[in-house]
Amino acid sequence: MALARSSKVAVAKYAWSGRERLGLLRVRDDVIVLHAMRWPDEIRSPEELLPPPVELSDEEIDGALALMASMTREDLEGEEFQDTYTEALGQIIEAKREDREPPKLQEPESKPGQIVDLMAALNESVQQARAARGEDADVHELPKKTAKKTTKKAAAKKTSGRRPRSA
Repeated sequence: MALARSSKVAVAKYAWSGRERLGLLRVRDDVIVLHAMRWPDEIRSPEELLPPPVELSDEEIDGALALMASMTREDLEGEEFQDTYTEALGQIIEAKREDREPPKLQEPESKPGQIVDLMAALNESVQQARAARGEDADVHELPKKTAKKTTKKAAAKKTSGRRPRSA
């Protein structure tokens, strides 16, 4: 009760899974809650999780903004916003209760994969969205980038994939 009245938290050490751990104790709704904390050696640097930096041109960013504007919706109603997974799971559970076969899954029609130029698809999508809204649909073609040639050195050694035996 003193911890709750003081509006403070307590730091505690506790043993779990064969290790000593740190925890933060606080009172919430008349219950003491333990929040697990990490020792400094357990925390990875977020820098190793960052994706490599990418340079984007202003045209690419403007194209992405135009695509976002064309795909923005004010309503979130309709078939695409229904939880079909939960409905299907409910049908399976009901079938199991009644000792009958669950309903068969309707396979979506698969379309053959195509290699798509993303910038061309982005421009086309923006043009279609603008045309659908009755706006001027002039989208200028982006200049083609020239690929830089890079060479990679092949690995000098091949390993057998076996660990050396220790003596």
